[in-house]
Amino acid sequence: MTPAKIMVVYGTRPEAIKLAPVIKELRSRDEFESLVVSTGQHREMLAQVTELFGFQPDIDLGLMHRKQPLNRIMSRALKRLDKVLKEFKPDALIVQGDTSTAASAAIAGFNREAKIVHIEAGLRSFDLGSPFPEEANRKIISAIASLHLTPTNRAKNNLIAEGISEDAIVVTGNTVIDALLETAAKESHFSSTSVENTLRSFDRRVIFTSHRRENLDSLAKIGVALGNLAERYSDTVFFVPMHLNPRIRERLLPGVEHLPNVVATGPLPYDEFIHLMKQSDLIITDSGGVQEEAPALGLPALLIRDTTERPEAIEAGVVKMIGPDPDTIISEATELLDNPDAHAAMRNAVNPYGDGHAAERTVKALGNLFNLAIDTQAPALHPRF
Repeated sequence: MTPAKIMVVYGTRPEAIKLAPVIKELRSRDEFESLVVSTGQHREMLAQVTELFGFQPDIDLGLMHRKQPLNRIMSRALKRLDKVLKEFKPDALIVQGDTSTAASAAIAGFNREAKIVHIEAGLRSFDLGSPFPEEANRKIISAIASLHLTPTNRAKNNLIAEGISEDAIVVTGNTVIDALLETAAKESHFSSTSVENTLRSFDRRVIFTSHRRENLDSLAKIGVALGNLAERYSDTVFFVPMHLNPRIRERLLPGVEHLPNVVATGPLPYDEFIHLMKQSDLIITDSGGVQEEAPALGLPALLIRDTTERPEAIEAGVVKMIGPDPDTIISEATELLDNPDAHAAMRNAVNPYGDGHAAERTVKALGNLFNLAIDTQAPALHPRF
């Protein structure tokens, strides 16, 4: 049997986290010859992910430069990926999600006649401007993919509504749940003892994260709102892990840095972030990944966005979309911190994103694409959303 040649491309921390279980499955099976390529779009944040999950890319294209415009990232990625594609000649190319790396790799692979396999397919906000450019990237990839692996039935139905054949779609669950459950099962500690000690010194814990470009203009006012909450709830510690983008720090910190119960850090390693989420009472965020992770951990989440491509968590009741208005952030957070019944209703909601076997279903679907019989232990998935 000649193994199918599979190329996997990622460039950002979320992609690496969500692809780690898939890479592990591919590398464990003789039916596939895999080549894992990192574009290095977020190089500073990738090393700890690959170390945590025990894999390294076969090729690192090293595309990371500060303040690169999107077209620069994509043009450089296309050029360098094309060289790899020409040499490896993959039968299929796997991309995950909606990044500039994913869109560039899908286009490059399609132009070299590889079958494009899209993990986390079918997410839609129905607004090309939000999130930007991710919504456009998703639609571009969907137009050229041969196999669409969706996390939920809703995502599957989005694709069918766009004219994509149901035969080309497989509902797998989200691979981030595989990665999260593996990480959450391990013992973890903060590398900073001061963070660990602070965590133990307060009765309650709230996390705040923001990195969306749509919220940059509002971030100074949001920071003031967060400061007001911290002053009101002196028994609660507010953790603020900040993205490496200096504009986020410049806007957010003035509203909170003077407060003793606000802990502002750089990006936390993934295992430390999950460790923090497991012990927290509330997260306020604009993150896409957190909308998937919070339900799996039973952590109530307030989403400071006006649109989302992940409505399942809202329907399940563990995420509430409130927008970026500072007054609304204060009132909604106050309700959850003051009302035990409201908090419990969100904490006990259902996780709509899978059972931790998405990577196995992904590899089985990939085998079916090439008429390969792949045996897995994954149970049947019965998604409610």
